[in-house]
Amino acid sequence: MEKTAGGPAVRVRGLRKTYGAHTAVDGVDLDVHTGEIFALLGPNGAGKTTTTEILEGQRRRDAGEVAVLGVDPAAADTAWRARIGIVLQESRDFAELTVREIVHHFALYYPAPRDPDEVVEAVGLAAEAGRRTAQLSGGQRRRLDVALGILGDPELLFLDEPTTGFDPEVRRRFWDLVASLRDGGTTILLTTHYLDEAEQLADRVGVLAGGRIVDVDTPDRLGGRHLAPATVRWTEHGAPREAVTDGPTALVGELAARLGGEVPDLSVYRPSLEDTYLQLIGETR
Repeated sequence: MEKTAGGPAVRVRGLRKTYGAHTAVDGVDLDVHTGEIFALLGPNGAGKTTTTEILEGQRRRDAGEVAVLGVDPAAADTAWRARIGIVLQESRDFAELTVREIVHHFALYYPAPRDPDEVVEAVGLAAEAGRRTAQLSGGQRRRLDVALGILGDPELLFLDEPTTGFDPEVRRRFWDLVASLRDGGTTILLTTHYLDEAEQLADRVGVLAGGRIVDVDTPDRLGGRHLAPATVRWTEHGAPREAVTDGPTALVGELAARLGGEVPDLSVYRPSLEDTYLQLIGETR
């Protein structure tokens, strides 16, 4: 697959979309770097779906500039559409066809598809290739959705809430699959409500609230998270103690020296990604 050379995979400036009196997207600026996993986070009604549908060429914008793989999606042709992959939040079509039949059928829609059997193998469905879709588990069905999304060998893959309803073990296996796609050179735009998923997968995270981007950064630096003071808790002389400090390592060293090496019930806590996210979206309400 020949990837886009130079420049961001997605570039958005001043994006706006209204529905009557309601402004769904209100001046969004956004870049998604080529080859990264970018997670777009936000509460329901924040404008995530509208934004991604505009980027996918499925919805018209009212104002702003948008370039996806160097092309305006509003004027894109079939050649551009073959360069992107879309995995919707839920699909239940072709229940009576087998995994192999569906993947081979959809391969006919692309000018230069990946080998269908190799795609089935890549998403971990080789053992289920002869099974009907209706017989697949939720996790297996989601893997089939991804197979169809990557069948055209896309440069950019849109993943919409890909692990909703998964149990923890299946979610983690799916994360490995998504990471392997990124490692293979595919740019991924992920929308998810799971903060641990964003922290595990995303190279960068953007938080959308009230139709605006409120922050974009790596998961560990979002909202100045890396600069936030740490809370150190321990037990001393039978009583719980707590201190908030910018230097937790030094404090723990002092405690260890004072208490003879072991610090009872020691814990060091910094704001989690969830804490930071809730603060960011709370500031917009």
